[in-house]
Amino acid sequence: MSADHYAWTWRPRQVPADPKAAVAWGDAARRLHARLLLLADEQAARLHATASGDVLVVTGAAADLPWVDGVAYAAVHPGAPGLWLPTSWEPTVPVDLLGQTLSARFKRSPLLLWREPQAVVPLDRLLPVTVEHLQRIATHWGASHAIA
Repeated sequence: MSADHYAWTWRPRQVPADPKAAVAWGDAARRLHARLLLLADEQAARLHATASGDVLVVTGAAADLPWVDGVAYAAVHPGAPGLWLPTSWEPTVPVDLLGQTLSARFKRSPLLLWREPQAVVPLDRLLPVTVEHLQRIATHWGASHAIA
């Protein structure tokens, strides 16, 4: 049996998970990117980031994760080690089954499954937060002017 055979939705988690990633979309992603450029080197060295399309994902310890207006948080689900979910939401189907189905479909791991906007984001290309990496992200977004 696979999660493909079930209609599922999201429900609020009874207890939010401890954040291990900051997730931002659109304008919030650009604000998060700008915030990363202002971090002290020692804090930035403890973070990893990846960007895809209109999303920026930054992973690290909760105390190190930056905040900007519009950012949300994610964490690895203990029942599916290769699956990251929003800290405040969970699927209505068994998470281990959903994780296996997504891994088979996307052939990459780990994966971030996001509620709004609905998306699956591969996290296998997380790199340390450096000025060079942030420049590559800005260039990818077509916003190289964002870095002075």
